[in-house]
Amino acid sequence: MKHTSTRELYEYWQRLRGSRPAPDRTEIEPSDIRRILGDTFILEVVSRTEYRFRLAGTRVCALYGRELKGKDFLSFWKGKDREAVATLLAAVSQDAAAAVLGMTGRSVHERDLPCEALLLPIRQKGGGYNRILGSLAPMDDPYWIGIHPIMSQSIVSLRLIWPDERPSFLRRGDDLDLEARPVADAAPMTDTARPGVPVRPVPLHPWSGHPNRRVGHLVVLDGGKAN
Repeated sequence: MKHTSTRELYEYWQRLRGSRPAPDRTEIEPSDIRRILGDTFILEVVSRTEYRFRLAGTRVCALYGRELKGKDFLSFWKGKDREAVATLLAAVSQDAAAAVLGMTGRSVHERDLPCEALLLPIRQKGGGYNRILGSLAPMDDPYWIGIHPIMSQSIVSLRLIWPDERPSFLRRGDDLDLEARPVADAAPMTDTARPGVPVRPVPLHPWSGHPNRRVGHLVVLDGGKAN
């Protein structure tokens, strides 16, 4: 997690959920995250193939040059990237995993903008994890944001963090380095690993519950599950 908005939202979500897989929708208070509110959004899980924006912050809408309410989150992705994001969203909404995506947006004038996105499950009363709290923040601040909208985007890296497991960047004792390695290079930790020492990833497996999975043309690096 490289962007301050990503980290702040994740830490807020962690505090709310406590020992539960995810917090309730009614616990989310916009005033608690007002500093990053413009970078946040909420998705409604309509089906396995549709995740509709319920709310979107002003800075998120500015990236795309339009109001996003009612738009399908998956419609912003194409081809194998769409398949990968759909798989991640299913893990978030069905298994209460958290997902971090490194992505590149491309403007109408073919300017590239690196961004980081976070997807977090929240529970709606009587409906399971049918809401997703997210953030989307650019890593740069070019002048053209809000003038030239992002027209296409692609995934650079992605990672799943499973319930009851703290990601490696939060497991480094008092000398936390919040500007840790990019998620694409991060290795999962195991119960036998020493804090701060990366572990070689286990062999890749299809989407079946194993630590690393290949999704389309991408590899999902999991944070791992606690025993």
